[in-house]
Amino acid sequence: EGFSGLYDFVYLPMDFNSGACLGYAFVNLVNAQVLPAFWQAFDGYARWVVPSRKVCRVGWSGPHQGLAAHVERYRNSPVMHPSVPDEYRPLLLANSPVMNP
Repeated sequence: EGFSGLYDFVYLPMDFNSGACLGYAFVNLVNAQVLPAFWQAFDGYARWVVPSRKVCRVGWSGPHQGLAAHVERYRNSPVMHPSVPDEYRPLLLANSPVMNP
């Protein structure tokens, strides 16, 4: 949708037993100026790859805002335990300032 490289953190919480997503995600945009276009593109989004009647709604996440807050929140989280498969973990992207100081 045109936002490649404009986010540095994504977490899609999953049900470990069923493998299904819990219906929400956390996305950290690298630049606040991108927010209006991102909000417009994804609030109401329904063109999923897999057929679904679900509609995306965009909202603020609290209390964690910003990359550093998300990294700190999940650093020692049970979801980061070695037994948790990588696809169930938060994704910190390589172009992130935390990854490339």
